[in-house]
Order: sequence, then structure tokens, then C-alpha cells
Amino acid sequence: MDIEEKISLVKKGAVLEVLTEDELRALFETKAHPAHYIGFEISGKVHLGTGLCTALKIRDFMAAGIKPTIFLADYHAYLNGKLGGDLEKIQTVAKGYFKSAMYASLLAAGLDGEQADKVRFVLGSELYGKAGLGYWSDVMHVSKNTTKERMLRCTTIMGRSEGDTTLPASALLYPAMQAADIWALEADIAHAGMDQRKVHVLAREIAEKLKKPKPVAVHCALLGSLTGPGRMDPSTTEDDKLISGKMSKSNPDSCIFVHDSETEIARKLKNAYCPAGTVEDNPIVQMAETFVLRERPLKIERPAKFGGDIEISSPPELRHLFQTAKLHPMDLKNAVGRELAAMLEPARRYLQKRPELMEQAL
Repeated sequence: MDIEEKISLVKKGAVLEVLTEDELRALFETKAHPAHYIGFEISGKVHLGTGLCTALKIRDFMAAGIKPTIFLADYHAYLNGKLGGDLEKIQTVAKGYFKSAMYASLLAAGLDGEQADKVRFVLGSELYGKAGLGYWSDVMHVSKNTTKERMLRCTTIMGRSEGDTTLPASALLYPAMQAADIWALEADIAHAGMDQRKVHVLAREIAEKLKKPKPVAVHCALLGSLTGPGRMDPSTTEDDKLISGKMSKSNPDSCIFVHDSETEIARKLKNAYCPAGTVEDNPIVQMAETFVLRERPLKIERPAKFGGDIEISSPPELRHLFQTAKLHPMDLKNAVGRELAAMLEPARRYLQKRPELMEQAL
């Protein structure tokens, strides 16, 4: 595979930007197998945005020769008050349910067991124990070279508003730690949703000051909430809009979990936001594009009196049909639900065999 093919794989799917493509090209020219990382707070059940979106992208990275790592950010979850701020519980869930749900997502993305086993899982606290003083020295240097105001702006990576007066002082550590994670993991590529962009830009800038390796950053679209974008105050910041409009495990009806049954998927999609003729901020259209059309045509099954069965082969075709009222919202929901249920079957099967781990996520 030549370098341009590898770059195309990195950019495939829901990727919105690569910082920068020239740096990515140079990375492939010097390393046959660059190291990647994506990190997650440990905070309960894994939904499509965390699980399947990540797994599909990891599959692309692996096809390009990139070595992937999923970082289980237990200390970050603790700083952000996840799972009641119980660090021991966070670590138990990280090593148990969360790791298994992400592994199940890799299977749902089409990787076999041998391929999925090549994805490295790293627990934050264990990494810090091995890195020792060097890691905390990097945290200190990032903090020293960043203003308090910029750290506060970066707290949106925690799913918090910049103006949140309830933020603990420890929140200022969070962005510095996330930047230092990249170097501790020796990651060439930092991968995340667009909500993590600020900290990646910070890490790239600080890397130059500290003469550290500068990571390439790959940012993907966030999966929209099934409840729709909702109404926003005109003064709401773009970051707050981004965070409030995404799938959230705290609202089960806003998301689809990777273990959801066919019946549950159908129920959630039936009630989902999908106004006729509207494609912007439409979660059903987005899921059709993100999960189905990246892999294969989307088959719409409907009675002859409503136009009969059709196959949609591309996002532009889907958008045109939906905007021109040639595709009914319910027909689209039914097709997307059927495809998602089939894609998630390996994840469901894997997790159903591990009920003790599923109980950890309750």
C-alpha cells in the first residue's frame, strides 16, 4: 500500500480534519507502523459514538499499518467525578466492562478475534506508575507553558462549560495530563472527536516548545443525539452546542448502546428526531452515512404502493432523496435500525456471555 492510500484510509468516514495532512504524509514516510491512541473516561455504558465509531476508525488505521491503543483514562474520570468519584470502582469498570465493551465494538466493526487482540488497552494509572516522575514532569511543563484562561477553555474536553463555577481546581490538571498522555504513550497520532480538538492543539503547540514529538491529530464528527439538537440560547458557545447535541449515555433514549437488542434499537429509532426533508442535525441520516453507507448500499424496504424497494449507494443520494420527500422518515428509520441491529450482533453476543461485566455498568 502506498502512502496516499494510507492517508485516504486515515481520512475515511466521519473524519472532519487531520492536523496536518502534510505531517501525516511525513510520518508515513519515516515510520511503517506509527503509533495511535484514543482515550476515554470511564463513565458507564458504551454507546455507538464511543464504541462503533471508534472501532470502525481503528479498523481503517490498522489497514494503513498503524498500531492502535485505547487508553482507559481512570484518573481523568476520577478528576471529572465520573461513577460518583469512586476511583476503585472506576478502575474495576475500566478493566472489566469498559474494556470488554470496546473489544466487542471491534468485533462489531468487522475485526476478527486475532485482529482485535492486536489493539492495545492501557490503563492510565498503570501507565503513570511506569512513567514515574517523567510523566508528572511533563504535566508540570505543560502547565507552566499554558495560561489559566487557556486551561479553562480546554475544560470543554471534559464535557463541561468553560464558565462552570462548580469545576474543582483539579480540572485545571486535566488538559495538562491529557497532553502528557500522548508523550507517555509515545503516540504519533492522537485520535478523538471534535470535542477534544482544543487539547490536541495545545499538545501540538507545547510539543514544539518542549522539543517533544508533535502528534498528528485526527478529529471525527460526534454522533448526534437521537433526541435532536434541541433549542439553544443564541449566546450559547459553539463548544457547548457540540457537547449538548451529542449522544449521551446519561440519557439512554439519546443513544444506542452497543449491547442494545434489536427490539430496543427499533424502539429508540421509532421515537428519534427525524423531521421529513431535513438532513442537517438529523441523527438517522448521520447514522446511515456513518455506519451503513461507508460499508455498503443502504436497502430501503417498502411496499410497491410507496415506491417499492430501493438501494441507496451514497450520502449525496440519500440526502437528495430525503430532502425531496422521496424517502419517508419511517422507511429510513426501519432500514437503519435493521442494519445497526445486524452490525451490533457480534457485540451483543460477546457481552451476553459476560453478564457479570454488564452488571458493572449499571
